[in-house]
Amino acid sequence: MPEGDTILWAATRMRPVLEGHEVEVAHTHPRFGKDRWAERLDGRVVTAIETHGKNLFVVFDNDLLLHSHLRMTGLWDVRPVGGGWRRSPTRAWLVLRAGNQEAVEYDGPVLELMTSGRRRFDQRLAALGPDILADEFDAASFLKRLRRTNQQGPIGEALLDQRILAGIGNIWKAESCWEARVDPWRAVGSLSDQQAVALVEGIRPRMLLSGTQGHRAVRTRIYRHVGQPCPRCGAPIVSRGQGDANRTTYWCPGCQI
Repeated sequence: MPEGDTILWAATRMRPVLEGHEVEVAHTHPRFGKDRWAERLDGRVVTAIETHGKNLFVVFDNDLLLHSHLRMTGLWDVRPVGGGWRRSPTRAWLVLRAGNQEAVEYDGPVLELMTSGRRRFDQRLAALGPDILADEFDAASFLKRLRRTNQQGPIGEALLDQRILAGIGNIWKAESCWEARVDPWRAVGSLSDQQAVALVEGIRPRMLLSGTQGHRAVRTRIYRHVGQPCPRCGAPIVSRGQGDANRTTYWCPGCQI
């Protein structure tokens, strides 16, 4: 699943193309035919492109916004008009055109047009924890939510709960625990507030770099490096499924305690 840095990178590429420009809805998936998106959005100005965790919002000047969540299959791309498709054109759910550039959304399981009021009162969005990639991370809110969860459960699972912390997925969960030298199987309640916040502060710089310069700007330390030596202590990296979804967790038994 695309994580917060992937969504921020999409927004980073889309902003110069769409923000401050009138747009044309050049294409919509047939499933949105009854929603009259072209009629409601053509000629409107995009005032902002915002992100919160794994959610992206394209905000227009008429109190409407597009909400996108890519889940496991979706993708945002930016291309010149008439340029190559990243995926089959039949998989494009939305094309927003401004001048000679387009933003294309493929295979988006969650793509919806809503008012700003509905956004404020949408229970799914209201339940989200603080955004790990916000300009200023809300550590107090993160700790409050973390202390309300199961204190006997492993921290690796808690970090994936978007109601506690929005934006981390399986990749950055592993990298976060490694950066902070914390065993992902360690009980939440055994961590001090300082240790819990360090899980976030240690990984934010790399996630922000990925979100503003692209995935190639960063390298993972342990994710999918099973059997390779830990970059810090040299012990071999190990992995095992974690949680109800059995997501593969990577860690170093030599220096994560």
